[in-house]
Amino acid sequence: MTPDHIAYSMRASHGAPHITPHHIAAWERGTAWPTAHELTALAAALWCAPRDLMGRPRTLLEHRLARGVAAADLARLLGLKLDDYRAMEESGQWTGDQTQAAVLGRVLELSPRDLIAATGYEEELAHLLAEAVSSRWQAHIGAIAKLVSLDRRTLRDPLRTMHQEYQNLAAATLSRAGPTAGEAGERYLENIVDHFWSRLPER
Repeated sequence: MTPDHIAYSMRASHGAPHITPHHIAAWERGTAWPTAHELTALAAALWCAPRDLMGRPRTLLEHRLARGVAAADLARLLGLKLDDYRAMEESGQWTGDQTQAAVLGRVLELSPRDLIAATGYEEELAHLLAEAVSSRWQAHIGAIAKLVSLDRRTLRDPLRTMHQEYQNLAAATLSRAGPTAGEAGERYLENIVDHFWSRLPER
């Protein structure tokens, strides 16, 4: 389909009367991006799902569009006012509680990693993981399991391994004090969330 055909279909049948071939051409070149409504209309005109037109979703808005769930429906399932939910999407700040986050994950079929990223809990996860590898990991497994909505048994081996890796770096720092050893430990902590997800079974 040409940009003219796509634009006409979006205007005539999919609720986007302002769209012109220039919009389509700009999206194809990557010099402009469709709004949420325009993306939905574009997918309908091309007979595909919005997620087929997107890269890997990261934000709450992108995940909702990828699943084709209406904002009003998702807000209702979460027990939120529509305006409150839309404010979360627009700000990129999740203000719901963990029970609502679990519902969000089920409705949008999010992996634990995507759910943590979409709800902005990565910083809290990084803090808990840093505490776990630098002290007794067993004391933190409950809080981590609750945050990522996974069974403790799934987390035991990854946390035990990460604890040992970090302790080995710390021991190396003490035995041969120097910038290289210390920087290795800092880098490990900076990337601790990635270390964590890479050690979990595929989901």
